Amino acid sequence: MTTGASEKRFLHEPDAHRYTMHVDGELVSVAEYRDQGAGTVFPHTVTIPKFRGKGYADELVTFAIDDVEKRGALPIFPTCWYVAEWFDRHPERASLRAS
Repeated sequence: MTTGASEKRFLHEPDAHRYTMHVDGELVSVAEYRDQGAGTVFPHTVTIPKFRGKGYADELVTFAIDDVEKRGALPIFPTCWYVAEWFDRHPERASLRAS
């Protein structure tokens, strides 16, 4: 019996400088980053077109921001428009964003 629930997996791939999200084994979203001496830059986030509109990018960016915070690679420079808008939607996390 299936419940219709999808298996989601989030990965930090430091050698590729990215975070990825897979659903049922398929890559659905990628958030690229660069660690710099003064923090972490997020220049690009993409969701594979057939998976857009399901909130996957939001889940992935939340995972990535949480991981950057745990690693102490702050502040975060959201040069990607999506990551900048994520911060706008999450004012409780504003202290992590570079000013």
